[in-house]
Amino acid sequence: MLTSGPERVAEVNLDAIAHNVRTIRSLIGERTLIAVIKADAYGHGAAGIAQTVLDAGADALGLVHVREALALRAVGIDATLMAWLHTPSTDFVLAVQEGIILGASGWDLEAIAYAAQQVGAVARVHLKIDTGLGRNGCTPADWPSFTARAKELQDAGLIAVEGIFTHLAVADEPDRKETDQQLDLFENMVSQARAAGLNPELIHAANTPGTFTAADKETGEILLGNGVRVGLGLYGLSPLAGVTSGDLNLRPAMTVSTRVNSVKEVPAGQGVSYGLNYSTPHATTLALIPVGYADGVPRVATGAPVRLYPNGKAEPRTYPVVGRIAMDQMVIDLGEPGLSAPEHGYLGARAVLFGEGENPPVEEWADAAGTINYEIVTRISPRVARVHTTDKDA
Repeated sequence: MLTSGPERVAEVNLDAIAHNVRTIRSLIGERTLIAVIKADAYGHGAAGIAQTVLDAGADALGLVHVREALALRAVGIDATLMAWLHTPSTDFVLAVQEGIILGASGWDLEAIAYAAQQVGAVARVHLKIDTGLGRNGCTPADWPSFTARAKELQDAGLIAVEGIFTHLAVADEPDRKETDQQLDLFENMVSQARAAGLNPELIHAANTPGTFTAADKETGEILLGNGVRVGLGLYGLSPLAGVTSGDLNLRPAMTVSTRVNSVKEVPAGQGVSYGLNYSTPHATTLALIPVGYADGVPRVATGAPVRLYPNGKAEPRTYPVVGRIAMDQMVIDLGEPGLSAPEHGYLGARAVLFGEGENPPVEEWADAAGTINYEIVTRISPRVARVHTTDKDA
């Protein structure tokens, strides 16, 4: 019964990632594709994903923290990198030295220029305008003075304003009017920046939902600009309600699995897990799945699916999680007694939480947890091994 390999694993299919990049490239043509691999590539392992997306056709890599960009430089990624969320502790000096494009929203513009002066280099900068999301980005009211200052710093040889960007609030709800309102404001702010003497080459607003819905919108050309920042779509997941990955010609790249570590017979009325929120309705067999919220599985996701692949005469089947998910483990009810016998093959059976093909889609875990697919894949913890595979390994 003993098996080799990690006890808990998130397998990431690099061929699926490459397929998704090619799908996105087919939508945007010759526009610049910034592949967003922040947050360890949404939990998929940034160091391994970076070269895959570049080889498949991405032009640049988008991070959020400078530290994430520097980590890629440290493993030999010499591609164009961009990072845009900073604090007063951000290492702007090293970022400028490493040629990382820096998003600037306000105070950080001065810090970036100072770092450039310190190292005697020109900082590459994209200015961010807040067109309605209300997070980072310069406000429209401050935009005239912000762009004027950027022009002064550029004339002084400290920065080069290579781009202007914004971020969309409701692109995943294509019928909402706020996206068009944001794009109208964005277009106006870009025109103001040009009137101030700036000449940014790259104008980008579209995220994954914006990229996939642009063809259906009158504002599609403005939405796509001459570049897009795509994150979730790289990993084969849909950002649109009621639209599957397959509908978008995307392949989910991550499969999370472990092995059943205990199978036991219990009587009717057996309570399961903390709180005893579930009791067996009749005599049955329980299987223990050795992952929990310390592995990134949401504690509230009772009812989420686990697909078992028994090593005996029992057929593969998907079961819901019963009872409360604990720190390290959760339980499924196999539905009838007598299944602990070795010939059924449940002990040590591969247990898949989500993945491609006949495995449960990650969206079912998101639904059970009351969240979104982005969160489920991103929160899988470091104690679940990441293993990069290809179709040949299937």
